[in-house]
Formats: sequence, structure tokens, C-alpha cells
Amino acid sequence: MSDKIKMFIAIVVLMSGMAGFYMLSEYSTLIRTLGLLVLVGVSGAIALQTESGQAAWGFVAGARSEARKVVWPTRKETTQTTLMVVVMVVIVGILLWLLDMGLVWAVRVFTGT
Repeated sequence: MSDKIKMFIAIVVLMSGMAGFYMLSEYSTLIRTLGLLVLVGVSGAIALQTESGQAAWGFVAGARSEARKVVWPTRKETTQTTLMVVVMVVIVGILLWLLDMGLVWAVRVFTGT
């Protein structure tokens, strides 16, 4: 039950920050943005105190550790792959254009125009 209360408080803090951002339009955008960011941080801190917040933080930590394990392609591999994609797009575009022209020709022949 306390997790639900904490989440409700976090949502109320977040919503009040958003409402304040728009209601206090006579103040500088910088001040309003900083205030909103502070309230987003407070809301996030409150939400992280819940069980679901801890689970979400664990997921983010796991995703970061998995991203570190990724073997990224070299510049040469990236360039070659990009060029292959561009060439294939051009080839498929030409084939679709030829198919379209053939269908237009067939429709003209069958309709007599």
C-alpha cells in the first residue's frame, strides 16, 4: 500500500510541475524549465523508492551492462554496409519503376487509350 501512495505522490509532484510550468508563463522560460526539471527529479526520486521503481532501475542497469558487451562495427564495415543498402534501394527502386511502367503499358493496351 505504501508503494501506491509513493507513486501517487510522485505523479502529483510531476503533474504540479507541469501545471506550474504553463500557469507561471509570466516568468522566464529558463526559471520555469529549471523548476520543472527539479520537480521531475524529485518525482523520479520518490518513484525510485517503490518496488516497481527499483525493478525499473534494475532493468536500466542491466540494459547498460548489456550495451557495454556489444561489439560495434568498424568504420569500414559501417561504410560498406551503408553502401550496400543504398545500392539495393536504388536497384529495387528501378525494378519497381519498371514494374509500374509495365503495368501502365498493360492498362493502356487493355483500355485502348
